[in-house]
Amino acid sequence: MIISYLKILFAILYTAFVATLELIITPFHRTGKLFHALAKMWGRVILKVCGVKIKIEGLENLDFARSYIYVSNHASQFDIPAVIAAIPDQIRIVYKKELEKIPIFGWGLKYGKTYIGIDRGRGQNAVQSLEDAANKIRNGASVLLFGEGTRSPDGKLQQFKRGPFNLAMRAGVPIVPVAINGSYKILPKHSFRIRPGTITLVISSPVIPQEISGRETELLLRDQVRSVIERNLRE
Repeated sequence: MIISYLKILFAILYTAFVATLELIITPFHRTGKLFHALAKMWGRVILKVCGVKIKIEGLENLDFARSYIYVSNHASQFDIPAVIAAIPDQIRIVYKKELEKIPIFGWGLKYGKTYIGIDRGRGQNAVQSLEDAANKIRNGASVLLFGEGTRSPDGKLQQFKRGPFNLAMRAGVPIVPVAINGSYKILPKHSFRIRPGTITLVISSPVIPQEISGRETELLLRDQVRSVIERNLRE
């Protein structure tokens, strides 16, 4: 158990270190490529130190010349580093703007070029934050969103929220269903014990929002993507 605590402490300190690097280079680097390189390095180091291996299936389904909204299940804190490290795309993380208040880590989110903040409240600010995010995606930013919105308490697939699919409709870009297998066993929600293991990502063919018609297109899109992910879960 002590080793798990040491790994968690390392992950926290290393994350703060990478966030500090991002803040330092922000005034000097505008293209975002270095930020993505730092994000991938962060993910790979965290996984390596914690004894987590990654396998990935279905990369042939992707065309990295275009942007996507990657939607996955969410069972562990290791889901983000696994996706960032394994998929050879410049994936941005969508985060809730409240996190910007956290010193160093939050500042790295706010000013870094690999993140997109969303106001999850109501009103004009929330609507504008969605429009800003959709515009960035239309202009070439691939993003990662968790269909369930938060981590599953038991590792089982939960109901999906409408938010990711509302954003997909606004942006008009394909959704890539990503099934994350094995992460719950490594670090369940509310646990501090890290178990070495393997995370397998299964990437399915993109779902095109424009190809789904009906009065409740957003809900049909949500249900189709969830169904694909559910078929590819092996736990």
